[in-house]
Amino acid sequence: MVVCGDDGLAHRLAAELRGVYEEQVTLVVPPAERTVRPPVVGRARAVSAALLDRVVSAAVNRAAGNGTPTAPSEPVGGQRTLEAVEATEAVLAEAGVERAAALALVYDDDETNIRAALTARRLNPRLRLVLRLYNRRLGQHIEELLDQAAALATGGAPGDGAASDASTTVLSDADTAAPALAATAVVGTSKVVQTDGLLLRAVERLPAEPGGPDLPGLPTLALLSANANDPAFADGSEASGEQGPLLLPDAAAVRDAAGRRGSVVLEQVSYSAGPALPAGRGVGMVPSFASLFSRRLRISLAGLVACVFALAVALWLATDIHPLGALYLTLLDLFSINDPAIGSSTDRQILQLLSGLVGLLLLPVLLAAVLEALGTFRGAGALRRPPRGLGGHVVLLGLGKIGTRVLIRLRELNIPVVCVEAGPEARGLAVARRLRVPVVLGDVTQEGVLEAAKIHRAHALLAVTSSDTTNLEAALYARSLRPDLRVVLRLYDDDFATAVYRTLRAAHPQALTRSRSVSHLSAPSFAGAMMGRQILGAIPVERRVLLFAALQVEGHAQLEGKTVGEAFHPGYWRVLALDTGREGQGGSGLVWDLPDAYVLQDSDRVVLAATRRGLAELLGRRRRRGVAGV
Repeated sequence: MVVCGDDGLAHRLAAELRGVYEEQVTLVVPPAERTVRPPVVGRARAVSAALLDRVVSAAVNRAAGNGTPTAPSEPVGGQRTLEAVEATEAVLAEAGVERAAALALVYDDDETNIRAALTARRLNPRLRLVLRLYNRRLGQHIEELLDQAAALATGGAPGDGAASDASTTVLSDADTAAPALAATAVVGTSKVVQTDGLLLRAVERLPAEPGGPDLPGLPTLALLSANANDPAFADGSEASGEQGPLLLPDAAAVRDAAGRRGSVVLEQVSYSAGPALPAGRGVGMVPSFASLFSRRLRISLAGLVACVFALAVALWLATDIHPLGALYLTLLDLFSINDPAIGSSTDRQILQLLSGLVGLLLLPVLLAAVLEALGTFRGAGALRRPPRGLGGHVVLLGLGKIGTRVLIRLRELNIPVVCVEAGPEARGLAVARRLRVPVVLGDVTQEGVLEAAKIHRAHALLAVTSSDTTNLEAALYARSLRPDLRVVLRLYDDDFATAVYRTLRAAHPQALTRSRSVSHLSAPSFAGAMMGRQILGAIPVERRVLLFAALQVEGHAQLEGKTVGEAFHPGYWRVLALDTGREGQGGSGLVWDLPDAYVLQDSDRVVLAATRRGLAELLGRRRRRGVAGV
């Protein structure tokens, strides 16, 4: 296995392949890679640290800037590290792409990944390729192109025979992590996995009251950390022990945890087209009627209209003329078109004076409405400022690749958002402008920026910049303004996340804190694709990950000829649904309430939930060593 990348995802993916699938890995990273600390998986902690020291030492003593591969480091813990500026043909050849089973290209730049993928496909047409691309549409075209090239080189058709192992999978870490980050920011929001029309939805539930009603038909996917008030009290990572989250528990564990632990239960498995994203030229540029005018101006207009009708009714009652005639005379009086009511009754004269006064008030309001509407149309391409009365919203910090996808997801859920971004050239500003989302430009570490985002009235802060320290600083400052604020942090390092959990919990025991790692959420999907399996998605359970995959029963001894109940391996995997094909509409292609007595047939295709090691066990890549360490 070869992994090429320039950020934390490459290190996390290499650790996933080594620690979970026990594969030999060649990691290609730039010589200047000093800022990202590789993750540690299980017993590989010591050797990973030693490897990092050697890589950094070699990088410091070597001049960077050339595109030739340097001498690879000595293999440590099943990993060989090769330092190169980019994945050129010489670098890929040195990494052993011609003999490798799979190659992952996870550079942060789409063009770099595409260029390297084209080179790798030429060197080894039978190579399984996994690419990280942010551009969805481009990714579909590249996937078809590379599969066609592999089929022509191997003498087959795409998806047939020899070409099947040379498949190309295009993934996006932003698309994988965004639903989890968005759901974490809002209490009660479902955890959603959606890919290729398949939708799985789970929801986090608080501990049930003793003697409370049971919720039948909802399979429990996980038990949260052993703290009824705040599941994030424990760090929730792989090393959190018995007090941490328990994935895929059996019925006995669920009964024992009743009333003490929160849970994540499955609500739905179906085929669904999902919400459509705004697309196309001009979308979002025509504002709605409500957005043309400010709330205060709309109230003023409504009040004046009510006054006009009240004067018309009063004139009708005072003069006994037709109601439409009374309204007509009132409008004439408003605009000073009618003659003075000399010789008329006192009531008519008073009403004319009042109508003239209302007319004087109406003119500036109408002028303000015209100017505001024109300003709205002219400024449709400009960034909006947060409205004065805004409250109950989510403050989203960072509009890079991850932040942009999270913003789209939050708006799909109709959740009000205010974005904070330091740079005026950020990728997500165009999306925020199109969706008409308020944006505050400024350094979040500077005083007054979060206040401008109405943090004192916000529901949650979602900090997803690429800097752990920036996210933490923003969280601490926000907590100084709102001690009870819900905070979600994007944190890469597990040890750092654990320290943040414990410190924030001790300082603010009544506030909710969550942390998520984008690379931790997306690395299992990339690893599964390298092993030849499509990972449908992942949901976070605190600092751990539960995976969803679709498998053919045939070829898996753990599933063949067994009932659904017998195939359930607590802590490893659980069959959730039977995929009967896409012929049916409206979700009829899936049967997800399977009885435990249903016998799995070889021809069945099932959707299952699995832990990282459970999936490796199903793929037959892991030597059996007992249940410890699941």
